[in-house]
Amino acid sequence: MKITVTGATGHLGRLVVAALLEQLPAERIAAVVRSKDKAADLAARGVELRIADYDEPAALADAFRSGERVLFISGSEVGRRVAQHRAVVEAAAAAGVGRLAYTGILGGPKADFPLADEHKATEQLILDSGLPYVFLRNGWYHENYTEHLAPVLEHGAVLGSAGDGRIASAARADYAAAAVAVLTGEGHEGRAYELSGDTAWSLPEYAAEVARQSGAPVGYRDLPPDGHLRALVGAGMPEPVAEMLVGVDAAVSRGLLAGTTGELARLIGRPTTPLAEAVAAGLAAVRDTPQE
Repeated sequence: MKITVTGATGHLGRLVVAALLEQLPAERIAAVVRSKDKAADLAARGVELRIADYDEPAALADAFRSGERVLFISGSEVGRRVAQHRAVVEAAAAAGVGRLAYTGILGGPKADFPLADEHKATEQLILDSGLPYVFLRNGWYHENYTEHLAPVLEHGAVLGSAGDGRIASAARADYAAAAVAVLTGEGHEGRAYELSGDTAWSLPEYAAEVARQSGAPVGYRDLPPDGHLRALVGAGMPEPVAEMLVGVDAAVSRGLLAGTTGELARLIGRPTTPLAEAVAAGLAAVRDTPQE
């Protein structure tokens, strides 16, 4: 029985495959990828490559095998994901996979902000398919913030419109470890796991942590939503992406990403990664990046 990971060359997918290789022989792992070249390192380690694209249903027809366990990592193209995800679910159902684990969003049906809509629709597609499923409802990643520290340090400000709302984030590697636990373990079928970090924090607290570790004068600047949107677009962000991020901050302000359920720590058998550790890694990456 193989374990197959879609989106295996993405940030989360690579971490999942790496963690699987620590537990399983490579011949038991398959990676669904769009580019053979980008996955050459995985092939070199003995992982089977299956070339497919969420936008190409015909190619997806050969992405899965009967009985295997599949991690279905959600697509990154917000606004196009329902059609893409439908193609993946239909291909998995046609193949008769034994377990489909899907990476959704914290709160599931109760998440009432725009970014959640496609995830909720995908969960319903999976339920309607009759496939054995596990829903991994991931909270926010530390790296959503800590991988973008260069402009924060340059301008001395964390910008947002979340007020004092709190975020129970965890490291991307924590969510990858949870996926591996579900893929390799038993008794998970039909479960929906609400996954989040052990500690919720606010953007003012995040700015203070960045300032503490960097020694730079960094603070949090809370903007009205329309001002936040203008700032993001003015910095070069595509407007649909900016609107999505402003919507997330609105959800944060209403406490929708603050839940500390403990389910992530229980799945991975350890505490989740502290935010301070991710800030340290983000600052190190900034220091190691050559300056133009």
